[in-house]
Amino acid sequence: MSARCVHSGARDPAAHSRDEPPSRLHDNHDHRPVGHSHPTGIWAFFHGLFVPHSHDAADSIDDALEASKEGVRALKISLLILLGTTILQLAVVLISGSVALLADTIHNFSDALTAVPLWIAFILGRRAATRRFTYGYGRAEDLAGLFIVAMIALSAVLVAWQSIDRLVNPQTVYNLWWVLVAGAIGFIGNEAVAIYRIRVGQKIGSVALVADGVHARTDGFTSLAVVVGAAGVMLGFPLADPIVGLLISVAIIILLWGSVRSIGGRLMDGIDPDLVDRAQTALERTPGVLAVPKLQLRWVGHRLQGAATILVSDTALSTAKAIADEAAHVVGHAFPNLDDMSIRTITN
Repeated sequence: MSARCVHSGARDPAAHSRDEPPSRLHDNHDHRPVGHSHPTGIWAFFHGLFVPHSHDAADSIDDALEASKEGVRALKISLLILLGTTILQLAVVLISGSVALLADTIHNFSDALTAVPLWIAFILGRRAATRRFTYGYGRAEDLAGLFIVAMIALSAVLVAWQSIDRLVNPQTVYNLWWVLVAGAIGFIGNEAVAIYRIRVGQKIGSVALVADGVHARTDGFTSLAVVVGAAGVMLGFPLADPIVGLLISVAIIILLWGSVRSIGGRLMDGIDPDLVDRAQTALERTPGVLAVPKLQLRWVGHRLQGAATILVSDTALSTAKAIADEAAHVVGHAFPNLDDMSIRTITN
């Protein structure tokens, strides 16, 4: 085989507007469930809650600036909700002495703080590439994801420490009805934030924002555990409060693994095999393309970049370039959040 040309298929938002009428290019979507399997049964339920995932990149926001604005908006709103929840819970901690509620409050506060570095990362991601950072600053989002994971782990350690201390030095818990109410408020607030963050994170392709949503969902379930602990104390089992606090810390560590895998995968340029299959199908269905010997995709923050080598049927340089242009156009329709696709053509 001999190389013919290299074509960079950077997407032009004007050329790929959502207002463009449907055409054969949209037939290139392939929704085959290939690449990996999914859990089943009760494990599938919890896997879906704490390791949310979406194969469909075609529904992502196609404008990078708008995607970042959407992410920042989600962080602002969720930050206000979580700070309000934390303040309410702290007030109940002071009048009740519940260590389980204190653990939940600490976790809620740490969750609220994780919005700050992620907010900064979204702002950095808007900056243009430089001669030093030639791919831009999108990786700042994944680094913020590492901070989120660290904060989740730290909160688990604090919860465990407080719980063990109360097991060794038991203390009376007061105003249990208020503890129940505070736990319910914590669950409602955190679940609302989790749903919002995860939905926006999947929409813009931000694994860090999805991880932050999982963090909030974990807080919500630990708030329910606080309710269980308070109910145990009311039924005459005073150690229920610190025991539940200890169980909370264990649950946090176990569920943390899903976020670690997602963020670690992004930092290692891991990609969902389904997305690779979809891109390959789009390229192979482009008129004039005989095969796709090489295809690479990677995430930079919440945006996709890629490179491909295609085998074309025509030896004329101008025709090969036209085929590469069409291939880039087709892939651009299949992946609205694709910023750049470099295509190299070869012939037999």
